Amino acid sequence: MADVGGIGADQLKSYIERIERLEEEKAATATDIREVYAEAKGNGYDSKIMRQIVRLRKMDEQDRQEQEAILELYKHALGLTESAE
Repeated sequence: MADVGGIGADQLKSYIERIERLEEEKAATATDIREVYAEAKGNGYDSKIMRQIVRLRKMDEQDRQEQEAILELYKHALGLTESAE
């Protein structure tokens, strides 16, 4: 294909095809991840908590500590924690 309206049609087609392949891989990976969570749940693990742990492990230590501190502050403000008084 030639350039059409200043756009390299072959290059554009190549990008689109690569994106489509990656989208297919992403969908397959998402299915695999769901299956692992289902397997863990079948063995008595809480998949919701596991998702939280995965999300926390992705975070920088400082960001994680900051988020946990803010969470504790909010919980305390709402009376969701035991008072140290």
